[in-house]
Amino acid sequence: MEYRIDRERLLEIIGEWDSYLRRKVRLIACGGTAMTLLGVKVSTKDIDLIVPEIAEYEYLIDNLKQLGYKPVTGNGWSRDETFIFDIFRGKKVHTTELLESPLDEGNNYLVKEFAHIYLGALNYYDLIISKLFRGDGVDFEDCLALMKVKGGEINIGHLEKRFHETASYEISEEKVNENLERFIDMLKKEG
Repeated sequence: MEYRIDRERLLEIIGEWDSYLRRKVRLIACGGTAMTLLGVKVSTKDIDLIVPEIAEYEYLIDNLKQLGYKPVTGNGWSRDETFIFDIFRGKKVHTTELLESPLDEGNNYLVKEFAHIYLGALNYYDLIISKLFRGDGVDFEDCLALMKVKGGEINIGHLEKRFHETASYEISEEKVNENLERFIDMLKKEG
């Protein structure tokens, strides 16, 4: 059975975490999690969060351990094996290093502010970049869905410039640039 989580349940779980915290923690949703929180997707099977500040990351992980979460993958934490929370620190999403901190102005959208947790969603440009760097079929579909819903807010020229700058730091620069070209072709076909 494949489990998926919707926006309401995501906010409920983050709210549970918030009730145990005593200090501020800023979480930035990325990947399908961000798209679910932004209303682009109904649900996601992967829960991906960035904690840009290392001290906040360590504090959150310590608290999650106390709540019964255990490491199950490199960045993944789970309490009951139903959902795995991939929690990245700094400005990395999987293996993609973002150009700037997701906390910098304009690099995230506020989803909800709890008593101790600030929950944001990664900006559209870095969301598309991090998905296209992975380049799975579902990543292309997600990027097309984002363009369909939020395309009026996305400048393709700016996306290309930011993508190429991010790619210039990547070992597989040529491969990820091909992913962008493929995505641009898909956009043209979509009209």
